[in-house]
Amino acid sequence: MTGRELPEEFVAGYAGALAEVARTGRRLDRGELEARRTAGERAAEAGYSLRALVNAHLAVTRAAWPRSASAPADSVLAVLAQAVDALAGGYERAQHLAVRKEEAARREFIDDLLYGGSDLGRLAERAERFGLRLSHAHAVAVAEGPEAYAEADPVARRVQEALVARFGDRQSLLTTKEGRLICIAPGGPAEVLDHFARQAHRATGGGRVAVGRTHSGAGGIVQSYEEALNALELAGRMGLGDPVLHAADLLVYPVLTRDRQAMADLVRSTLGPLREARGGAGPLLETLSVYFDAGCTAAEAARRLSLSVRALTYRLARVRQLTGVDPADPLHRYTLHTAVIGARLLDWPAREL
Repeated sequence: MTGRELPEEFVAGYAGALAEVARTGRRLDRGELEARRTAGERAAEAGYSLRALVNAHLAVTRAAWPRSASAPADSVLAVLAQAVDALAGGYERAQHLAVRKEEAARREFIDDLLYGGSDLGRLAERAERFGLRLSHAHAVAVAEGPEAYAEADPVARRVQEALVARFGDRQSLLTTKEGRLICIAPGGPAEVLDHFARQAHRATGGGRVAVGRTHSGAGGIVQSYEEALNALELAGRMGLGDPVLHAADLLVYPVLTRDRQAMADLVRSTLGPLREARGGAGPLLETLSVYFDAGCTAAEAARRLSLSVRALTYRLARVRQLTGVDPADPLHRYTLHTAVIGARLLDWPAREL
C-alpha cells in the first residue's frame, strides 16, 4: 500500500492554508489543524503509509512555496511543521483505535474459542483472521508466574516478540487470560510451544508452564487448554518441581483418582496409622514422599530432607512399625507409593477423607 498514489482528497485545503500563511504570516488555526488530523486518520484507515502522506504535503509545499518577500521562509516551515505534526497525530490516533479494536476482537474470539460456546461455523471464519485453521490439530500451553499478567504487560510483550521473531506472526496465537499467558499453536512439531515455554519461563522469573496434548478441531483446543490448566493445578498439589509440564506425562494421576473413593480407602487403610506418630502423619508422609522421589535412595532422600542417613532410616523403620508395610520391600513399595501419591492428590492429612 505504500506504493499507491495518494488521492488529492488527503491534501485538500492545505494549499489554500499555505497561501493564507504567505499573505498574513499567521500559523494554522484550530480548524485547519483538525483538517490535517482528519486527513491523517483517513489515510491510515485507507491503508496509505504515513510516509506517502507526508511526501504529498511536502510536494504541495514545494509547489506553493511563496516567492514574495512578505512571506518569510520560517513562517512557511513553521506551518509545515504544524501540518506534519497534526497528520502524524491523526494517523497514530487511527492506528491506536485499530489496535484496540483488534485486541478486543481477538480477546472475544479467544473467550468464545476456549469456552466452546460459539457457533462452530462462525468460529472457524473468525479463526482464519488470527491464523488458526480449526480443521487442523492444535495444542495449548499455559504459563503462570508469581504475578498476574495482562495483555499489555511487559512480560507478555517480550514473549510475543520472541515468538514473532522466531516464527512470524501466523504460527501462534498468544494472549492472557485470568492472569496467565496462553499460547495456541499448531500441534505438528512442538517447536513453537517449546519455544514459548522457554521464553515464558524466563520472562515470568521462573514461572511454570503446562502444555496440553494435541487435539483436532475447536473442541480439541478447549480440551488441550483444560489439560494444561489441570496440569498446573496438579503440579501445585503434588509439589512437582519441573518448570515445564506436559499433560501427556501426567496421565497416570487422573487414572489414579478416577475412582476417588477407592483411592481414599487406600490412603486411610495404608497411611492412617501414621497419625499415631509423634507430630502426626505429616513428617513421616513427607519422608516417604521424598524417599520415593529420590528413587528409594536413602542417602539422596536424607540430603533432600537435611537429615542424616541414620535419622532417615529411623523414620522409615517407624513407618514400617506403624503401618506394617516396609518401604524397602519391593512387594510393599508399589502399594505404599500409590498411597503416598493419593495422599498428595487428596490433600491428606490436612483434609479428612
